[in-house]
Amino acid sequence: MTGERETMQLIRQAIRQRRLREPLRGADLHKALGITWGGNFLAEHCVGTGSSNARFVRVSHGLYRLKD
Repeated sequence: MTGERETMQLIRQAIRQRRLREPLRGADLHKALGITWGGNFLAEHCVGTGSSNARFVRVSHGLYRLKD
């Protein structure tokens, strides 16, 4: 199983390589990274969830962008 740090590296790399575009959905992560838990990962690491490791900002229902 891939850890948080590795998943974030893969997401950033996919965005740089334009395999992922922001805002992104869980299904986009599924397709680009081959993971089945992308939606949960985005929701759990989102600003406003009380997570100290928030990596994303929710821009709309189910749509996220990287937190700068």
